Amino acid sequence: MANFVALFDACVLYPAQLRDLLLRVALSDAFKARWTDRIHDEWVGSLLRDRPDIPTERLGRTRELMNSAVPDCLVTDYESFIEQLTLPDPDDRHVLAAAIRCQAGVIVTLNMRDFPDEVVARYGISVQHPDEFLAHLFDLKPAVVCTAVREMRASLANPPKTVRELLEDLLKAGLPETVSLLETMESLL
Repeated sequence: MANFVALFDACVLYPAQLRDLLLRVALSDAFKARWTDRIHDEWVGSLLRDRPDIPTERLGRTRELMNSAVPDCLVTDYESFIEQLTLPDPDDRHVLAAAIRCQAGVIVTLNMRDFPDEVVARYGISVQHPDEFLAHLFDLKPAVVCTAVREMRASLANPPKTVRELLEDLLKAGLPETVSLLETMESLL
């Protein structure tokens, strides 16, 4: 298993397709994916507020499946770091604290400005948009990303999606660089 650790912020776990793709690449052992119960609480709570039609039990089951599928994914004992940290949004300090605790190399987030480079770099951590993260992973291990997308597409049976439709969905999900790279391997998806 790789030693590189990526901490996923709640905002990248909220959108179902992005969460699905990130978890599928995490299962490859190309890196170690991490999150906390508090991060789970954030994305699940936001999704329930925005989509009250989704049963709470279903999201609870998703959370359980995520935790059981990814070995050692839950970061604990990070709370003592929170008060020592300063970020533009104090509510995001728990994310940086968890990243420090698990010795993450990167925080994967859509909220780049909430984690200034000059702050997180002090802890040997970088911040990447999921598109940048997936594109870097593709550069290092294209088979991992292609396999994840192929498996993702195969799981979409109701209704099924063509490769082009899935790539369009990923483009709409904010992954233009990743989609551009995947298009070069479209026959493998």
